[in-house]
Amino acid sequence: MEEVDLAEEQPRPRDDAPDPRIQVELERLNTATDTINKLEVDLDEARMLFRQLLTDSTHRIDALAKRLGKCVEQSRPYYEARIQAKQALRETQAAAWRYERASSQHAAAREMVFLAEEGLMEKGCSFDHTWQEMLNHATSKVNDAEKERMESAVEHRRTSALYHEAETRVKALQKELKRAIAKSSLNARRSLLQMNNLVRMHQLQLL
Repeated sequence: MEEVDLAEEQPRPRDDAPDPRIQVELERLNTATDTINKLEVDLDEARMLFRQLLTDSTHRIDALAKRLGKCVEQSRPYYEARIQAKQALRETQAAAWRYERASSQHAAAREMVFLAEEGLMEKGCSFDHTWQEMLNHATSKVNDAEKERMESAVEHRRTSALYHEAETRVKALQKELKRAIAKSSLNARRSLLQMNNLVRMHQLQLL
């Protein structure tokens, strides 16, 4: 009776399974994409709330000006400029965070490309659909992340310029309206400070 080599009948492990590191990177990128989408929605809502807050603050300044007289009206441009400068600073910080996030995604996507290319090289001349698909997906992620990084860099330069311009205006108005600001009543300054604090609290919630 002919003996059967049981070793030959054992199933051989598949050598075309994707590298688990690729799956880890994919899951990280997918999670990051979901987080980014949520943050963008939150940012849009926050901007709408800030515009409403700015409108409400303007109305309160109007009421103060009518009640407390000329000195408040004269110092009003200074306080409005401060609010605008704070908004410009928040936009600059958001743009910087967006650039850092895009840079991190770009690095992760490049690592995926490296792993996919490494997997294809291990296959030699034989074509492997799984690894090729991984490589195409990773390359697309690299391109998307690079585009986002470039756009966010441009946005950061723009918002930084606006912030520096706003800060320059605040300093100029502070010098120009020094006497009017000093003559404002304590109650007026306290109320205006409360409005600025509202804006600051709103900004901190967005960070």
